[in-house]
Amino acid sequence: MKYDVVTFGEVMLRLSPPNFMRLEQTHSFNAHAGGAEMNVAVACARLGLKAAYVTKLGDNSIGHFIRNQARMHGVDTSHILWDPDSRCGVYFVEFGAAPRTNRVIYDRKNSAISKIQPGEVPWDDILGETRVFHTSGITPALSANCAEVTMEALEAAKKAGCKVSYDVNYRGKLWTPEEARKFTEPASEYIDILITTEEDTRVVYGIEGEDYSDVAKQLVDKFGFEVVVITLRETPSVWRNQWSVFAYSNGKVYRSPVYDIEVVDRLGGGDSCSAGFLYAYLELGDLQKAVEFGAAFSALKHSVPGDLAFVSKAEVEKLMRGRERGLRIER
Repeated sequence: MKYDVVTFGEVMLRLSPPNFMRLEQTHSFNAHAGGAEMNVAVACARLGLKAAYVTKLGDNSIGHFIRNQARMHGVDTSHILWDPDSRCGVYFVEFGAAPRTNRVIYDRKNSAISKIQPGEVPWDDILGETRVFHTSGITPALSANCAEVTMEALEAAKKAGCKVSYDVNYRGKLWTPEEARKFTEPASEYIDILITTEEDTRVVYGIEGEDYSDVAKQLVDKFGFEVVVITLRETPSVWRNQWSVFAYSNGKVYRSPVYDIEVVDRLGGGDSCSAGFLYAYLELGDLQKAVEFGAAFSALKHSVPGDLAFVSKAEVEKLMRGRERGLRIER
């Protein structure tokens, strides 16, 4: 077995003003690396899976910083492509407090990955002995080339007998619902594990239902997914959420407990859920445990600054056993 999980997508430099400052008033930034698919790869590696990450970066100090953030967690970065003449994407995150919401500004146009060329990634070699390939709807939305390379990866995964996990992850700043649907519906024939939200399902697939079970059943009936995973978030305030995970497979429903979470950093929360679900799906072979593990892992990630899940498997298992609320000091 070459890899447990291979992910593909863009990663960017993330800059955030400290102490809830506005972008227009700050004199400094906290720097992180963040991107949906790298977040998943890092989280999988931290859980003990053999993970690799595929992307294209500008061959400069920013690109090297980003690469090192994945490498330090044990992710195989040997398949990253480098372009000395292109830039890395940057995004700015301004944290708010009610009634001011969080705000994200992207500066990613003409980033290195948007110029990736069909045939540039040796997918057959990378995915030949891989258990799961994971990407998201962000990647094909970046450019026509990215869409073509994503489809190459999906086709190679299917040919290799590698499971495909796909997070719909709709971004209205990158493409329209019609553009997203034009790519996603044909791509769905390659997808085994679909990760989505009720809203993304409505926007991208045009599917609505009486409840989550109905939505998931419609997706499975139409596209034949092995599993549909739906993340559920209630937001009574910016910094206090309720979080849980739902899955549907073969006519059966799986639900996690609902976690009341105090949000330190929401970015990467869904990605950590995807990683937790994939870990339990691969290692435990139990969908009920997979939704429980994904929900607990993600709940803990929300308590950590940055996109990456600085959370251990032992912490997740402890939370699942005792449902600790984080109110007592661990001594």
